Amino acid sequence: MTIHFIGAGPGAPDLLTLRGRDLIAACPVCLYAGSLVPEAILAHCPAGARVVNTAPLSLDEIIDEMARADAAGQDVARLHSGDLSVWSAMGEQLRRLRERGIPYAITPGVPAFAAAAATLGQELTLPGVAQSVVLTRTPGRASAMPDGETLANFARTGATLAIHLSIHNLEHVVAELAPFYGGDCPVAIIWRASWPDQKVVRGQLETVTSRLDPAMNRTALILVGPVLASENFDDSCLYAIGYDRRFRPQSADSPFAENDADDPVSEGRGEA
Repeated sequence: MTIHFIGAGPGAPDLLTLRGRDLIAACPVCLYAGSLVPEAILAHCPAGARVVNTAPLSLDEIIDEMARADAAGQDVARLHSGDLSVWSAMGEQLRRLRERGIPYAITPGVPAFAAAAATLGQELTLPGVAQSVVLTRTPGRASAMPDGETLANFARTGATLAIHLSIHNLEHVVAELAPFYGGDCPVAIIWRASWPDQKVVRGQLETVTSRLDPAMNRTALILVGPVLASENFDDSCLYAIGYDRRFRPQSADSPFAENDADDPVSEGRGEA
C-alpha cells in the first residue's frame, strides 16, 4: 500500500492535476490539511472514504493515521496545499514513513507563486531584467532561517523575489529590500491566489505597507522586483528571425538542419 502525497494546488479546485484527482478518487483514506485545502477537492474522494482533517493533529497522530491505513491494506491520499517541494512539512513525514518502512509516492501540484503570477498576468523572468526567481520567506515561529539566507543577500542579486509566509513581517521585508531595489521598486501582494475571494495590492516598496488591507494577514504572497512593472525589455532570441536552433534551422549549413530533416516529430510543426 502507498501513502500518496499530493499537491492540491493554490486554492482553485480546478487547479488540481489530473494525476492528483485520480489518486484521490482511488484512495479509501484521505488526510488533508484543512486550513488550506478547499473542501471542494474532497468531492473527488470515493464514497465511504475515511476523510480526516489533519489541521488539529500532531505529527505523530498524522503518522499513526497513515500507519493504520497501511496495516489495513489501504492507500492514502495525503493532501497539502500548493506544491509539496516547499514549506509543506512533507519532509518530516517522509522521514517517519521511511523509519517505519511504509512506502510513499509524491505528486506535485501548482505552486502558489505560479498562481500569483497568473493572477497578475505576469512573467516573472524577462530578458535583461531578471532571469531568476527566488522563493524564500522570513523567520517565523515554526522555522528559523539558516545563516546566509537573508532577504538582503537575495536582494543583492536583483532577482525577482517571491516571499512566502511573511505578510505579518511586511515592514521588515520593506526595510530589508529598499536599500537594494530602491523605494520605487514595484511590489505585488496576492492574498489567497486563485481562490474566489482573492485580493491583489500593487504598489512600491515605499508605499505598499499603507495600501495593505489589515484583513490580508495570512496566506498572502509578496512579489518584489523590477519585472513587475517592466515594459521596456528586449525580446528573447527564442522566436527571433535569424536565431539558429534545432526546430528552426536558418540555413543548409546549420548544424541542426540534418537532424531536423530526419526528425519526423518536427515535420509540420509551426512553432519554433
